[in-house]
Amino acid sequence: MLISVLMPVRNARATVARAVASIRRQSCPDWELVAVDDGSDDGTRDWLREEARREPRLRLVEQPAAGIVAALERGRSECRGGLIARMDADDEAHPERLAEQRALLVARPEVGVASCLVEHGGERRTQAGYARHVDWLNSLLTPEQLALNRFVESPVAHPSVMFRSELAGRLGGYRSGDFPEDYELWLRWMDAGVRMAKVARPLLTWHDPPGRLSRTDARYSPEAFFRLKAAWIAREVGRLPGPARPVLVWGAGRPTRKRAAHLPEHGLGIAGYVDIDPRKIGRKVNDLPVLAPRELPPPARAVVLGYVASRGARELIRADLAGRGYREGRDFLLCA
Repeated sequence: MLISVLMPVRNARATVARAVASIRRQSCPDWELVAVDDGSDDGTRDWLREEARREPRLRLVEQPAAGIVAALERGRSECRGGLIARMDADDEAHPERLAEQRALLVARPEVGVASCLVEHGGERRTQAGYARHVDWLNSLLTPEQLALNRFVESPVAHPSVMFRSELAGRLGGYRSGDFPEDYELWLRWMDAGVRMAKVARPLLTWHDPPGRLSRTDARYSPEAFFRLKAAWIAREVGRLPGPARPVLVWGAGRPTRKRAAHLPEHGLGIAGYVDIDPRKIGRKVNDLPVLAPRELPPPARAVVLGYVASRGARELIRADLAGRGYREGRDFLLCA
């Protein structure tokens, strides 16, 4: 089965040769690389033109600068393969990447999106936050783990994925908006029942240069992530089994309340907050009560959304709720 590697590019002359070389080194030969040059003016387009003359499997699509979503959708429309693998011009695919991800999708027809572990492409000491994020991504492997953690953050690195091309035709591809286009795609597809899984070994070196869009564009800000996922959290809570239950948000501090404030915009009311700070317990915030964990009702009488984002809080909330008989994905969701 032909694999189309979709790579949007803008002003990546310093790294694009490394990225293309990593695709040319793939162990499986039946691939095409669809490179969409989105208005480069640093020599990237000239280099890709020359490379395309030497490598018939590389097809260059040229367009004026129109943005990442336009480049992705233009490239996707040009892809001829039954499988589409994403790639960025500043990353490196390991030699077995395409073969192993294709093998996963062939062996598991119920899976629509195959990712992999990613190798941290930087210095862990100076990029500690990025390194922790990579560690978190690499802790999620199974469809169940990916689904349960999808409201925390995107559970896959965008340039690490391979997906069945029919999914975009059936469920829609990348969309423009004030949100991260990849996270919106995964939330929409998973809401429609698409299952995701990972090859349990590193198959991509994921770099984090200072000019990366996720660092410079407001569409990838923390606020954009919380604003986007609120709609999908509300949909998920609305279809949990059993009668409707009051929604409690774990975290009564101002940052947590701000993150959860998007929920009522999608019809999901908040009945109260849960917190471990004795200064907040027993008081009211926004006219809503603040409960201690020990005051939580039985699982059949509440849904808890964990919105605390401080380091280690997610694990503590998960352990506490599980100890009280709450089941993740049914009685509580972690959202930060």
